[in-house]
Amino acid sequence: MDLTPTGARASITPPAEHFTGRVRQDPIVDAPQPARVRAAFVTFEPRARTAWHTHPLGQTLHVISGQGLFQTEGEKIRVIRPGDTIWIPPGERHWHGAGPDTAMCHLAIHEALNGKHIDWERHVTDAEYDGEMA
Repeated sequence: MDLTPTGARASITPPAEHFTGRVRQDPIVDAPQPARVRAAFVTFEPRARTAWHTHPLGQTLHVISGQGLFQTEGEKIRVIRPGDTIWIPPGERHWHGAGPDTAMCHLAIHEALNGKHIDWERHVTDAEYDGEMA
């Protein structure tokens, strides 16, 4: 067993090449092999968002606070709120982040395939972010 006390892990500012705006990650678990799970709280300031990306084994997002946006390629942008849980299948191209006027925090959970958790792509443009919502 490995117990990590509250506050033992520092918050992380993720690389700007994968995010737009102010984002903070608070790691929960990055399990050693043979386990493959990784989980973190991710907090987005208003209008902050991920770049387009996919996950080789999928991803689960659970919204903790605020109001955010989520989009799968080819679909309308969805508003996400506290208590919402999203399952993103393996290889599904998507992005997620805060709403235009509110911060948003979600729990992000995904697994690695051959050591890889995520495949990053290009930034979501302002025009895409401001696109049509469902």
